[in-house]
Amino acid sequence: MSAKPVRSGGMGFGKLLLYLTVFSIGGFILYNYYQNNVADYTFVPEEMQMTYIPADFKFDMSDENVLAILNNPHRYRREFDNLVYSFNLSLLSHVANRMDLADSLKVQLESKYAEHHDYLGQLYFTDYVNIRDTSGVLYESFYENGNFSAVDAFHEVASKYTCFLINHVITTLIQVDGAGLIAAKGKKIDTPCGIAMTEGLRPMIKRLQDKAAIEDFAQSKGMLKERVEKTIAELGTMEVRDKKGLSKQLQTKVWGFEVSSTDIEVTAISIMKIGFKLDQYFDINLNSQKKTLDITLPEPTILSHEVYPKIDKLDVGWLREVANTDLNANFNILRREFRREAFDNNVLEKSKQQAREIMTMLFTPVMTNLRAKYSINVRFKNPNPLQIPNDTENSLPIGKVEIPF
Repeated sequence: MSAKPVRSGGMGFGKLLLYLTVFSIGGFILYNYYQNNVADYTFVPEEMQMTYIPADFKFDMSDENVLAILNNPHRYRREFDNLVYSFNLSLLSHVANRMDLADSLKVQLESKYAEHHDYLGQLYFTDYVNIRDTSGVLYESFYENGNFSAVDAFHEVASKYTCFLINHVITTLIQVDGAGLIAAKGKKIDTPCGIAMTEGLRPMIKRLQDKAAIEDFAQSKGMLKERVEKTIAELGTMEVRDKKGLSKQLQTKVWGFEVSSTDIEVTAISIMKIGFKLDQYFDINLNSQKKTLDITLPEPTILSHEVYPKIDKLDVGWLREVANTDLNANFNILRREFRREAFDNNVLEKSKQQAREIMTMLFTPVMTNLRAKYSINVRFKNPNPLQIPNDTENSLPIGKVEIPF
């Protein structure tokens, strides 16, 4: 009996065909799956993978010139246009430097911006002039804060157009694929608009505001001094009240022998006012380097000294008459004693301390526009202490007194 031969070749071909079919179907399914899901991810081309680097914002125009232009936009119309051009170009350059764009892109910044400057410059000027209308300028000039409000107006206008400008120009330089996302790494990563606003516009406006506040204060200093000198010609800081008594005996002698005597007893009330004569000297100066407001006053002096005497006893001898010189001599003795005691109690230094407190109270509200923290320093013109003046008939007036005879 003979065995049948096995046909293995046909079986192997069928299995191979089956495997190829299965792999083909699986490959088609996988291809469609990945093709549909890859679209859900943003593809970032190599040129959009940026590394942010540190950079300093540079704007080459002095603060004094900027303030002069902002205060007179019509007079300096061409300069105002140059200010907008230079400032916007500086913002674009700063953003390009921070994003580390290629030099081939940076050289195109000015030409790209020039395409938009004509209408942007006109928008800046129109909006700025509308904000600073005539009534507003009159109000500001009266209160001496014109520079500060001018900077605020420019800030408002620039904030309106900066992001539009930056995004429009930067995106024309960079071909963004898909949704326009940028894969960035490095320090202080931000959007181009955020970089321009926080690192360019905001620091420049703050610097201008500080300068404007100083300029406004300097311009108002003359008017402020005049107001103080006229309304506070004499600044009284101390009032000293006292009461003293004096007994005096006047003798009349004939050939060396006492023949008559007169007894006088006087009490007096003293009201002495110590202060400063601001109409004679008063000066204020803002020191921006030391951040101090220096106020210089004259040395304290006696503004008035009134002595109100009362004769408690007047026993006149039979051979003597009481003359005015006798009474005035006693009154001046009392007045000199009042002053000596007041000076011994250091009223001048107390008066200076009171002046420092008053000046601080008066000028602190005036300095609210100064963004930087300034301290008030009160000084005195003459360092030499005031001496007690000699009493004469022309000395400070004493109070009226009626002498009963």
